[in-house]
Amino acid sequence: MTDIAAIRAAAARLAPAVRRTPLLESTFLNEIAGRRVLVKAECLQITGSFKLRGAWSALTSLDETQRRRGVLAYSSGNHAQGVAYAAKRLGIPAVILMPEDAPALKLANTRAYGAEVVTYKRPGESREEIGEAIAAERGLTLIKPYDHPEVIAGQGTCGLELAEQVREAGVTEADVLVCTGGGGLCSGIALALAADAPGLRARPAAPAGWDDWSARTVPSPLISGHEIAGKIVEIGSNVESLTLGERCSGEGHLIGKTSRQSRAGKFHLDPATRGIGVNEQGAFAQYLRLPAFNVVPLPDEISDDIGAILDPLGNAVHTAL
Repeated sequence: MTDIAAIRAAAARLAPAVRRTPLLESTFLNEIAGRRVLVKAECLQITGSFKLRGAWSALTSLDETQRRRGVLAYSSGNHAQGVAYAAKRLGIPAVILMPEDAPALKLANTRAYGAEVVTYKRPGESREEIGEAIAAERGLTLIKPYDHPEVIAGQGTCGLELAEQVREAGVTEADVLVCTGGGGLCSGIALALAADAPGLRARPAAPAGWDDWSARTVPSPLISGHEIAGKIVEIGSNVESLTLGERCSGEGHLIGKTSRQSRAGKFHLDPATRGIGVNEQGAFAQYLRLPAFNVVPLPDEISDDIGAILDPLGNAVHTAL
């Protein structure tokens, strides 16, 4: 689990390797927004994004055996470059799994940093399944792009810097809009601000119409009228399987993306992680906490995907793409 101590430890390891990015302010931007706007310019970070923070934190936390064997990461670009750069600086072999349609510049940069790049096709192939298979075959340590405690700790160092910089700017209360995809950056920044700048509130943000969350959400009226089977499964001591149409209740993290490949796809409830995942070609996409949820088939007129996950009120909170 990531906590403020882990973030401070990551900051000490990152100090000689990453750039302390500036906090910028524009009078023109303030006029447009009608308020004071401060921008933490992580686009000026080495490799072009905050991802280097998490990559360096994760790689410097490995033991000597893990470093010698090497690491594997999957990413469409920024995490790929961060891990490749950090691995080169630290002398760690790196294999990076990237979609074949990733931006050519990011593919080229990742190779230029010395990583072995393996490509896969999307949609149709699961990077998680391919990555886990390669890591197991070669004895590599998997560095996930956001759901990794040391990656979150590394991203949290951005929040530590921000807390110091806003104090210098005379700001004690503010909403902090954090670009959010997988949630690693926002998680780390929220932890850092809670400790060092409690008057600042992290707010996950994404472009309207292009955010990962709404892309996996269907309004509940489209699903109304579907019957839900009566089976109730509680999170317990054994892994349970849920077929589409079954109901599950119990508090836990929800991880879900259904498979395109099979209309008989099954959902798996994993009490070890208190979460739900998907077999076949499914891949996790989001983490939620719900007191109960239902798994139902989607009507054909919505999409070709095989299922959706509903909250207790019947709202679709996750669907496959």
